[in-house]
Amino acid sequence: MHDTPPPRDLPEPRPARFRWAWWLLAYASLGMGILGVFVPGLPTTVFILIAAYAASRGSERLHRYLVTHPRFGPMIHDWHLHRAVSRRAKWVATGTMLVSALILVTLMLWTGSHLWWMVALPIACMATVGAWLWRRPEPPRKG
Repeated sequence: MHDTPPPRDLPEPRPARFRWAWWLLAYASLGMGILGVFVPGLPTTVFILIAAYAASRGSERLHRYLVTHPRFGPMIHDWHLHRAVSRRAKWVATGTMLVSALILVTLMLWTGSHLWWMVALPIACMATVGAWLWRRPEPPRKG
């Protein structure tokens, strides 16, 4: 009898080894993702995706909560099935990064700081993340 592989949308079996580390990473990432809702420049989507991945290996309860969450669940499914990010999420992330970059530049100019690299480095990171994000496909339309 042939063993059929599990469907792709089911999480992989949880390894017992380092389960505590996966659990810790999942909850730390979830915390950072929630913090990112309120702190400009701190991404939410990336941390929620990391939390879902780590939870699938370290916390069944958290993983189930994330994939069934009304806001996070569809985003996690789109990433898991298609490695895709919705256009709305791309625009929100881009807008947040632009606002953050403007705040950084404004603070630098307002304080008269000559440490331009302290502003250029996070802006370069945000630009890199933005370029990567816009290169991700969009999920297929439901219809």
